Amino acid sequence: MTVISVSPEAPSVATAPDRPVVEARGLSLTFTTADGPVYALSDVDLTVGDGEFVSLIGPSGCGKTTLLRVIADLERPTGGTITVNGVAPEAARLRRDYGYVFQAPALYPWRTIEGNVTLPLEIMGLSRAERRARARAQLDLVNLSGFERKFPWQLSGGMQQRASIARALSFDPRLLLMDEPFGALDEIVRDHLNEQLLKLWAKTKKTVVFVTHSIPEAVFLSTRVVVMSPRPGRIIDVIDCDFGPDRSLEIRETPEFLKVAHRVREGLRAGHSYDD
Repeated sequence: MTVISVSPEAPSVATAPDRPVVEARGLSLTFTTADGPVYALSDVDLTVGDGEFVSLIGPSGCGKTTLLRVIADLERPTGGTITVNGVAPEAARLRRDYGYVFQAPALYPWRTIEGNVTLPLEIMGLSRAERRARARAQLDLVNLSGFERKFPWQLSGGMQQRASIARALSFDPRLLLMDEPFGALDEIVRDHLNEQLLKLWAKTKKTVVFVTHSIPEAVFLSTRVVVMSPRPGRIIDVIDCDFGPDRSLEIRETPEFLKVAHRVREGLRAGHSYDD
């Protein structure tokens, strides 16, 4: 029997596991524009523990990607505090504590797949032999062995995104940040990559923060789903949805899965996420 845990209805703040990898308190971000301030994030409290898979879900423009970019030190908050692996995001970035997977694979077309994966390692100054060994190991992990000498344009979209994941893992970061990496793929490929990502997560024991618009994807992949409101982005619910490490796509048809998905959907409705 599959056992799941659904957190109580009232709390909307993530509970703290023992060893937080990401910890945000009262986090806010306001962009200054010619048309006036844009309130992207407001009073966000979130803790992500070691080894968790946490998905951020909400309507377009709710601040999901902005929150991910704050964790990555690509945006600076205007209020509150945030630490990544116990230090400020800037220090975590300089220590290469995280890998970042973008919505598009962002592979250089003139470099082979192996050359793309080794790029961060070249910047780090690793030897050619070490770079090649690491690239081969990560490509094997994402089931791309044999494609090292291919160029990005010779691979399908799903294979390109797997190469992007291999690149993000090449320097063995503790944290993996993923910004809707499968959003542009068709449903069949997306389902396949969801299963592969779960296996990868189980093998590597990485902490993952994952942005998505898909309720089934969020519930299937995650140990917790963080539901965000429209701008300014706030956390309106945090839902436990750990179905165990051996889950398969068939679990999406079970009453337990549908119960959790329903709660996510209700949270989005409560936040008026379907309003234009």
